[in-house]
Amino acid sequence: MSDRKHVIILAAGCGSRFDDSIPKQFQIISEKPLLLYAFEAFSFLKNIRFTLVINDKYQEYWKELCARHTFDVPHDIIIGGPERFHSVKSALKNVEDEELVMIHDGSRPFPSKNTIINVVEVASRKGNAVPAIAISDSVREHKGSYNRAVERGKLKLIQTPQAFYGSLIRQAYNQQFNERFTDDSTVFETTGNTINLVEGNVENIKITHPADIIYAKSIHQHMDS
Repeated sequence: MSDRKHVIILAAGCGSRFDDSIPKQFQIISEKPLLLYAFEAFSFLKNIRFTLVINDKYQEYWKELCARHTFDVPHDIIIGGPERFHSVKSALKNVEDEELVMIHDGSRPFPSKNTIINVVEVASRKGNAVPAIAISDSVREHKGSYNRAVERGKLKLIQTPQAFYGSLIRQAYNQQFNERFTDDSTVFETTGNTINLVEGNVENIKITHPADIIYAKSIHQHMDS
């Protein structure tokens, strides 16, 4: 297998759950757009190229942000689809079979170096790797009027980047969209593949609600101190 790596960064959302006129991936943390942190997290890797998936109406805004913040990391741009599934499927057309593909949410600014190294190392050996962390809260299964406690030790919170070889993940995405496809691992395992979990990092939060920005700023300040 080749040692070439390809990072797909997903940033096509319009922030429907984010109460602001600017989508979450463009929010400012310590004078820099959140999306730039997602790119920078992978900067230590060698033999790497980037594809950014973005909403068509924010293409010019992204170019303006890049110019304003002197961001010149080479990257291809793909226009996102109606769901995450369609965005990834489009981006995979830009991927070569032998590349190790890491698919990452642009709204996760702080995947650690160790998390990325874990993902690359395991995926290189086993064909895929997905970062996960333990759940510290109590958990209940709820459906209608029914609910019951679930043993949290059997559950994990799944993160990105999720890594796969190009030929394998493209084959998995060669199917119809299903609403249960919430991430790439759920797509990949439908083709009979076993998912390899690796240790993620608790700072690797996904920005979803306005309060998450406050938390992200705190994380960044702590990382800089």
